[in-house]
Amino acid sequence: MLDLKNKTAIITGGGSGIGRAISLLFAKQGATVHIIEVNDSAASTVVDEINTSGGKAVSHVCDISSQQHVIETMYKVGQIDILVNNAGIAHVGNVEKTSAADFEKVFNVNVKGAYNCLFAAIPKMKEQGVGVILNLCSIAAWVGIPDRFAYSMSKGAIHAMTLSVAKDYLNDNIRCNCISPARVHTPFVDGFLSKNYPGNEAEMFAKLSKTQPIGRMGTPDEIATLALYLCSDESSFITGNNYNIDGGFITLNN
Repeated sequence: MLDLKNKTAIITGGGSGIGRAISLLFAKQGATVHIIEVNDSAASTVVDEINTSGGKAVSHVCDISSQQHVIETMYKVGQIDILVNNAGIAHVGNVEKTSAADFEKVFNVNVKGAYNCLFAAIPKMKEQGVGVILNLCSIAAWVGIPDRFAYSMSKGAIHAMTLSVAKDYLNDNIRCNCISPARVHTPFVDGFLSKNYPGNEAEMFAKLSKTQPIGRMGTPDEIATLALYLCSDESSFITGNNYNIDGGFITLNN
C-alpha cells in the first residue's frame, strides 16, 4: 500500500515545513525525490537526511518564477512521475496594504511558479503516458481570511489551475488534485510570531491554534500523509478534486 518504488517525485520547496515532510515520507515509501529549492542549504540538509537513512534524493537550486530555469532543471531530472507544487510565500495585508511589488512577488512565486512547473513537467508526463500532480492550495481559497489579500488570490488561482489541468489531461492519464490546509505548525509560523509578536509568542500561538475547531494546528506530517495517498496508485480514481485538511475550519467555524 502507498508504495512509490521506481517513481520519481519532484517536490518544490522541499527544504522546510510541509515540503520537507512530503520529501521525507515519499523517500521512505521508495520514491527517488528531487527537491527544487531556492534555499540550497535547506534542500541539502533534507537530501542528506534522506540519503543517510537509505533513501534516494537530489537537490536542485532553482527559482521557480523563472520559466527557463525551471525547464532546465526539469530536463536534468528526466523521468517525472509525480510533481508536488508546494513552494510558496505568504503576505500579510489587505488590498490597501498590498503594494504592486508585494502583489507581483506573491504572484510570481505562488502562481507563475506553479504554472512554470506544470508547463515543464506535463510534456514529460504525456510522453510517459502517466503522471500525478498535487498542488498545495489553502483554506484561504475558500473562505475570507483577514489580511491575506494577495495570498488568497494566489491560492484561488492554484485551485482553478488544478481543475483546468485535471480536465485537459484526462486522456493522457495525468491526474491533478489539490489539498487545502488550515494553519500548520511550521518554522514559518514560529518566525511570523517572533517577528510580529515578540514576547507574546506563546499567547498568540495558542490563539491561532484555537481558530481551528479541533483546537490545534496541523502538523507537516499530517499534510504529507494525505499528499502520499493522492500521489499513490491507490488514489488512481481521483482527479480534479480539492481536499480540505483543516481541523474543521471551513465547515465547523460557525
